[in-house]
Amino acid sequence: MTHSNFSRRNFLKATAGSAALAAGGMPFLGAQQAFAAELSNQELRTVGLSVTVQERILNDFKEQSGVGSVSGKADIFPNTQTEILSGSDAYDCWEIIGERLAAMVATDKLAPIPAENLKNWAGIRETFTKSSDRWDLNRQIVGQIWEDESQTRLNMVPTVYNYDSIGYRPDLVEAEEAAKWSSLFDPKFKGKTGLNVDPLIAFGQAVLAMNELGLLEVANPGNPDAEAIEEAAKFLIAKKKEGQFRALWGDFGELVNLLASGEMVIADAWQPAVMAVKAQGVECSYATMDSGYRGWAIGVAPLKTSSNLEAVAAYADYWLSGPPAIAVSEQGYYSPTTNVKNVMDPDKYAFWYEGKPWVGATERGIKEGDMRDGGSLAERAANVAYWHQWPDEYDLLIQKWDEFLSA
Repeated sequence: MTHSNFSRRNFLKATAGSAALAAGGMPFLGAQQAFAAELSNQELRTVGLSVTVQERILNDFKEQSGVGSVSGKADIFPNTQTEILSGSDAYDCWEIIGERLAAMVATDKLAPIPAENLKNWAGIRETFTKSSDRWDLNRQIVGQIWEDESQTRLNMVPTVYNYDSIGYRPDLVEAEEAAKWSSLFDPKFKGKTGLNVDPLIAFGQAVLAMNELGLLEVANPGNPDAEAIEEAAKFLIAKKKEGQFRALWGDFGELVNLLASGEMVIADAWQPAVMAVKAQGVECSYATMDSGYRGWAIGVAPLKTSSNLEAVAAYADYWLSGPPAIAVSEQGYYSPTTNVKNVMDPDKYAFWYEGKPWVGATERGIKEGDMRDGGSLAERAANVAYWHQWPDEYDLLIQKWDEFLSA
């Protein structure tokens, strides 16, 4: 592996036995001693959103893999990007969102993993191997994760993905209203809406809203040109000055609390936050967007400065094994591997992935007969407005975001 001491032979030895997952076992069961022999002198230091950097997942990986030391830090993407580009070598991998890979590639920060070295790669969904003719290749996730168009080496091994929309309180907002991105900026909800603090997300939503309102005509809201960025910035600043936003949220718990309390009734949201509000016994729904969802994927990106790249590769393969995907699936995300179906309760898989009614006792606010908001994975995947991507006018976008923050 370029830029590393990665050994294909050692990695394959380390991952021996993970086929036991198909029988419903825990990852790497039966190969723990082999892992310990190969990886006990390695450590894993990861950083990413709390979406994936979860203590229970990291603890299980350490136990099953034999890696000597495992630690994780949760932080938002802009902060981590600044830290790594500033020269930090504090991490072995970044659990990055696909759109930010371009910055890491351009600055030669990554050590790509050969797909053939991932024992569980065979179960990957076609979203990550087959492109759509709707967008240029680099404007969709399949064109972002691979180092090469022949798809042999991965800059990022996908671990979780989703199609984001609006979270709302159905007791206070009509479903038809929540289905429009422009509702985030509707004076009717003044002071009770929320935007994500990530500028790449917020600008995309502003452009989507302005398209709906007839203020812009941007075919790809994830990559607005300079003129569209200027107009979107004016729009955002005007709305901020009018007091439209209750919060610019970046923390999962903050989003949950604001929605649950009713201080925020409609917001750009992660689906697990909506599920967490429901689990508190408060009505909360995830909208089916008229203009389409925002598609994104997060995954493990090995950093060139790491001396623990075998542990990173084992961690990436662990995510594709199946069991760790259950944790994120039952929060409301999707796993990029079909291996999760082999180990997940069939009724739960049917609910989360296939659009089937919930079966069994009430769990986290989900009752018998309930359906997942938005339907099946296939239905949601067919309704994508754009994939998160690195905009051509990134510098201008950030300049305008700073103006928005200081307005």
